[in-house]
Amino acid sequence: MSLEKNKGFVRRVNEALNRRDLSVIDDFMAVDYVDHTNDLRGLNELKRFYAGVFKDLPDFHREIEDIVAEGDKVWARCRITGTLSSGKKVGMTTVSMVRIVGGKAVEGWSVPRVTGQDRSVDKSLYS
Repeated sequence: MSLEKNKGFVRRVNEALNRRDLSVIDDFMAVDYVDHTNDLRGLNELKRFYAGVFKDLPDFHREIEDIVAEGDKVWARCRITGTLSSGKKVGMTTVSMVRIVGGKAVEGWSVPRVTGQDRSVDKSLYS
């Protein structure tokens, strides 16, 4: 895929997750996808992870602020926001990288930084 197509791929996945559409995982992730940050392996673990995120942050929203592609990798700096059941607003900035092979994401990494009112949120939970 071209660099622009790879960036578009990441944007489409992000848009679907903002709609809480977990079918994007089947459509865009390799069956043996590895999330190195959260130690997740495979589609089912990834779906469980995001289902938990959406439960904990029903207004989850991730906005891509910068995106760069090189070779088979795409880096994105994103701003994630949401509200916990306690009513506290949380935010996080992440820099994430995903490797795309044959039109599917095969692995990813993320470096989160929690911001906002509740800095005690487990950083690895919402990366």
